Amino acid sequence: MRGKIPKTELLVTFEVVARHESYTRAAEELALTQSAVFRQVSALEEFLHTPLFS
Repeated sequence: MRGKIPKTELLVTFEVVARHESYTRAAEELALTQSAVFRQVSALEEFLHTPLFS
């Protein structure tokens, strides 16, 4: 996977969740459902092959 980068929206979602430490608050800021935020973080975890939050 050398040279591949994740989609920008996945990185933005990760940053907002990390900053707020909350899927709910991140969803409010991003105007998405909490489920959509969770799915985007899950997609980034799958892309990176590692969990991002415990």
